[in-house]
Amino acid sequence: MDFSLNDEQKMMIDTVRRFIAEELKPLENEVEDKGFLDNATALAIHAKGKALGLYGMNMPVELGGGGLSNMDRILCEEQFGHTTDILIRRAFGNVYEPLLHCKGGQVERWLKPAVEGTRTCAITITESGAGSDAAGIKTHAKKTETGWVLNGSKHFISDGEWSDFFLVSAKTGEKEISMFMVDKGLPGFTVGKDQKMMGLRGTPHLELFFDNVQLEPLALLGGEGQGFKLAMGALNVVRLAQVGARAVGKATHVCELMLNYAGDRKQFGQKIGDFQMVQQQLADSVIEINAARWMVYQAAWMLDQGLDAREQIAMVKVHAAETLGRVVDRAVQVFGGMGFCKELSIERYYRDARIYRIYDGTSEIHRGVIAKSALKKGAALFDVNR
Repeated sequence: MDFSLNDEQKMMIDTVRRFIAEELKPLENEVEDKGFLDNATALAIHAKGKALGLYGMNMPVELGGGGLSNMDRILCEEQFGHTTDILIRRAFGNVYEPLLHCKGGQVERWLKPAVEGTRTCAITITESGAGSDAAGIKTHAKKTETGWVLNGSKHFISDGEWSDFFLVSAKTGEKEISMFMVDKGLPGFTVGKDQKMMGLRGTPHLELFFDNVQLEPLALLGGEGQGFKLAMGALNVVRLAQVGARAVGKATHVCELMLNYAGDRKQFGQKIGDFQMVQQQLADSVIEINAARWMVYQAAWMLDQGLDAREQIAMVKVHAAETLGRVVDRAVQVFGGMGFCKELSIERYYRDARIYRIYDGTSEIHRGVIAKSALKKGAALFDVNR
């Protein structure tokens, strides 16, 4: 394994970093103050992101995507952690891997427009009674002579406002789950309230309701009974890229701010970075960020080798998310009273970081997965060449 960056990767990182600094970061305070990203601005950065050539970076080149490897995508996603969630969504898109199972007429109707950025998709798994328990959903679809009838509801659907179609997991049997592509605006499909959050300002989290929504046969994605597999496959990539890598990126950004402040701020006639207790917080942050980053890189490398990285991704989900939480907490402490003020971004990062330990499977759920696997596989899960 060689995790050194080649010239192309360095150039890609610099390109994304520059784009974020010049086009996205100037919009952060406006989003934070308003609580939303206005449509004209969203369309503008959407166009700029596509022009950069990295929209739909996880999709194949032949479909119009970026065609990046998992490792290259992770390098970009780490940079995405340096700014606000909604700005990244608009500039670089969320094109979910299950769409690659589109066939026939599904390709032109849903897959290609999503990759091109002319249509936007959101994945809907979570329900009020089924969060980490993705198999415990109540939404169901009944087969008819003309297709399917969908009933139920979804909760906490990120970006549901902007999206014009949804990947919906629904029971199609007592234990069978399938996935459907459901266009917004179909009769019986209504959008509920936006659940206001502690952090992630500007990213809507909507309720969706399905009341006898008529779906044509073409709406079924990947075949009957394949929904849970498709959903878990999508979440696996999300956990590595949008949670693990972005958590590392956000922690990196916060740690740099903390270091700069500790080097400038003076108390008792000396820089606070000269105090040993502050130094410990800085050192622990640097150590933990590097450890989390190498865990992310290893999991991405495994995916690129065609290896099963589910257990490694579960470890990444826990460690990277909790590393971010510790780093931003230390940053608030180092910044002192100013770290608690809305005038500085540290307070926002502190709020945004808290969700990383919850969404896409809580830390507790993933610890359970890791422990069960360790009991089954023994030292092979953490030793070398076992």
